[in-house]
Amino acid sequence: MNKVDFSKVEKDLKKIPGYIRDKLFSWALAVELEGILEIRKLPGYHDEPLKGERRGQRSIRLSRSYRAIYIENLKGELNLISIIEVNKHEY
Repeated sequence: MNKVDFSKVEKDLKKIPGYIRDKLFSWALAVELEGILEIRKLPGYHDEPLKGERRGQRSIRLSRSYRAIYIENLKGELNLISIIEVNKHEY
C-alpha cells in the first residue's frame, strides 16, 4: 500500500499557484491508487533520483518551473512517500 504525506510542506502548499497544487494532488492520488513504481513510468512527471547532497531523494516536475522533492520510506506493507519540498526550480 502506498501513502503520500504532505505534513512537511503544508506552508509551501499555501504559497504555490493553485494549478501546481492540483497537479501535485493528482500525482499523489495516482501514487496511492497505482503505486509509485507505475507512476514513475509516466514521462510527464520526469521522476528522477537526485544526486549530491540530495542523494536518496527524488523529484518530480509539476511544471516547467515547479518541482516537488520526495523521499520513500518502506514500513512493512506501507510505502510512505513523504513530500519534503515544493519549490520553484532555478534553471
